[in-house]
Amino acid sequence: MNKTLAALLLTATAFTACKVTTRSGAEKHLYVQKEGRERKAWKLVWKDDFNGPVLDTSKWTRIPPGKSDWNKHMSTSDACYRMENGLLYLRGIVNPDTSADKRPFITGGIWSKGKFAFQYGRIEIRAKLECAHGAWPAMWMLAEQNKYGAYPKNGEIDIMEHLNYDSIIYQTTHSYYTLNLKQTNNPPHYGTARLDPLAFNTFGISWYPDKIVFQLNGRDTFTYPRLKNADPSQWPYDQPFFLLIDQQLGGNWVGKINPADLPVQMVVDWVKVYQ
Repeated sequence: MNKTLAALLLTATAFTACKVTTRSGAEKHLYVQKEGRERKAWKLVWKDDFNGPVLDTSKWTRIPPGKSDWNKHMSTSDACYRMENGLLYLRGIVNPDTSADKRPFITGGIWSKGKFAFQYGRIEIRAKLECAHGAWPAMWMLAEQNKYGAYPKNGEIDIMEHLNYDSIIYQTTHSYYTLNLKQTNNPPHYGTARLDPLAFNTFGISWYPDKIVFQLNGRDTFTYPRLKNADPSQWPYDQPFFLLIDQQLGGNWVGKINPADLPVQMVVDWVKVYQ
C-alpha cells in the first residue's frame, strides 16, 4: 500500500471514530459515545488483534500482584505471557522460581487502565479458555475515574467468568447497590450461559445508557436494566470503564488450585470495541 493511500485510510478511520465518540483525558484515551447514538449502527472505534511480536503497551499493561482473591497470583513475569501466531496467551503456572517470588503460583493478565476506557458501546472478545481445578479466567471492567467513591460505588461489569471445568460462564454486575444494599434480585444482577470452554468463543456486552446486555457468540444472554425508582447506587454505569482480561487462579469462589492441572491458559484472539 502506498503512503498516500495509507494516510487517507487513516484519516477516514479517525473521522469515522470522531463522529461516534468524544475522546478526552490526558492521552485522549476516554471514549465517550455521543448522545443519541445508542440505537444506531455500531462503528468500530478501538481494537487489538495481537498480531505483533509483543504486547502493545500503548493499549495494555501487565497486571501487577495485589492482595485480593483475583490478583493475589498476578505477575508481570514473562513466563505468564506469550504472543504467537496472532494470539495472546495468558498463563497460570506453578512458579518456576520461588527464590525471587515466594508465591507458589503465578498468572498473567492485562488491563487497559490509563490507556483506554469507554462509556457505552459494544465490546467483543474472542478467546479460548482452558480448564483446571482452581482456574478462574475472567474478562471484566472497572471505572476509570472515581466518580462515586471507593469500590464498589463505581461498579463492576463482569463480561465473563469461568470456574474450574464448568460448562457455563457467569455474567455479572457488582455495585454498592448489589453488595452493600444486598439488592441482588431487584433486578437480578447476574446470569449464566452454556458454552464449550475448549472452543473459541466470543464474549461481550452491549452497553446502553439504560441497560447492559450480556452476550455470548453474538447471542443475548442476560440483561441488567437501569431502574427508574431505585437507589441511585443501582446505576454507576454512566462513566468510562477500562478492560481487564486475566487468567486468575484460586480463591474463595473457585476453590483450591490443583498444581497437577497446571499450566492452564486463556488464549485471546482479538478485542474489538464499537460505539
